[in-house]
Amino acid sequence: MSATPVLDPVRTALLVMDYQPGILARLPEEEADALLDRLAGAVADVRASGGTVAHVRVGFTEAEWDAVPAGNRSFAALAERRAMHHEDPATAFHRRLAPREGDITVRKIRYGALSTTDLDRRLRERGISTLVVSGVSTSGVVLSTVMDAADRDYRLLVLSDGVADPDPEVHDVLLHRVLPTRAHLVDSVELRALLRAG
Repeated sequence: MSATPVLDPVRTALLVMDYQPGILARLPEEEADALLDRLAGAVADVRASGGTVAHVRVGFTEAEWDAVPAGNRSFAALAERRAMHHEDPATAFHRRLAPREGDITVRKIRYGALSTTDLDRRLRERGISTLVVSGVSTSGVVLSTVMDAADRDYRLLVLSDGVADPDPEVHDVLLHRVLPTRAHLVDSVELRALLRAG
């Protein structure tokens, strides 16, 4: 993997994905709290540098539940249980990372942030070419979004201390073996330095 790219903050977006109370509840409380602290810092750094913050959440309407095919291994059971309704407080953006004016917000109905939203169009309209990916979970939204965004030719960084998964072993394999084939890994301290250097 080549050296970490120089960042142009104006062409960079931090994706804050699935930081929702119902999803964070799957992590140990101390881990979730530490994750939120780090992400709040990263969000502040990106905003201060003139970058874009894009908030992504998952949530379903009644019609969207009804449209999930029975053969969909990931989402059919969720639709059957009528879980993750888009108006349920558990699916809201976490209050500690609340969107502000100028941020992008999207709601999705599958794992990836790009496949069922207009996020790609909205990022390109702003001239965004670099994505810094954070999210819960590594095996869900992070993996799916990185693979999709790589195919769309974005320059990708994964915020290594801004991603987590309920399965630590899966998280470790993905973070250190799989994701580096598509993205650079940086932590929140490195991201701050890259933004300031840009």
